[in-house]
Amino acid sequence: MDNEKAKIIIVGATSGIGLALAKKFVKDGHKVGVAGRRLEKLKAFQQKFLGKAFIKQMDITLTGQAIIQLDHLINQMEGVDIIVISAGIGFVNPELDWQKEQQTIDTNVRGFSAVASASLNYFIKQGHGQLVSISSINALRGSDVAPAYAASKAFVSNYMQGLRKKVFKLGLPISVTDIQPGFVATKMAKGDGLFWVSSSKKAASQIKNAILKKRKHVYITKRWRLVAWLLKILPDWLYHRI
Repeated sequence: MDNEKAKIIIVGATSGIGLALAKKFVKDGHKVGVAGRRLEKLKAFQQKFLGKAFIKQMDITLTGQAIIQLDHLINQMEGVDIIVISAGIGFVNPELDWQKEQQTIDTNVRGFSAVASASLNYFIKQGHGQLVSISSINALRGSDVAPAYAASKAFVSNYMQGLRKKVFKLGLPISVTDIQPGFVATKMAKGDGLFWVSSSKKAASQIKNAILKKRKHVYITKRWRLVAWLLKILPDWLYHRI
């Protein structure tokens, strides 16, 4: 597959990182399919990039429909080389409001795994491809203020690791890329004490490069590797006091 002429689908591309990434790929000459809940945003993207963009309205929490809609978008594009799952939701929820926890699980766990499994099955049948997830640095440790969000992103990264092991055993040229961003200036960046906040444009640029290099795992932006290292080695007695 020639990355210079790749066909790319981004699920969750109506705002934030997904939208910024879609714009980057289209401007670089790739054929891009974008999927998301907000039809007006999808139509605006398609209108801006006439002839280069394909759209499909999709709510990944409606898992059965989402799998069918993904298949329709693939057929509309006459095949796909790369599928990026950027759809996600998160709340600062120290009160443990169950409605917020449930929405997070329905989107980031149920919806994600439905689209990821369908995507990988497509690539296995095709014999090649690349599956990309947008996880989070929060996947590394549990959170007292956003427990479902952190746990759901741990699920995403662990799920991708499992899929990577699967394709390795199959011996197929399928890449599985897990992206773990730190704070990015989107609606997902919530709460106090945010630091090293990247613009969505800068984050998308680094993510695009990681995808085209078929990296297995990458922190965005690069400086977040230091935070990840600290989170991994920090003992519980100290982490609990942060």
